[in-house]
Amino acid sequence: MLSELSTTNKVVGQKQSVRAVTEGQAKRVFLARDADERVRVPIELLCREHGVAVVWLDSKDELGKACGIEVGASVAAILA
Repeated sequence: MLSELSTTNKVVGQKQSVRAVTEGQAKRVFLARDADERVRVPIELLCREHGVAVVWLDSKDELGKACGIEVGASVAAILA
């Protein structure tokens, strides 16, 4: 499932992920467990509200690497 982040269309970051979920474009959202609570909680609730699956990763570094970026990422979304 993590390989999806390097091979499919995605958005990285809170703002873009929230937009993708609210506009019905997100198929799956990846969240880092060590992300700030102010980032994690609202996106998790939004995903539940919109029926979007959430995949948890251990760290922002792990998510960033999976997305192919050199910095950590708190959230990313696979686009439908």
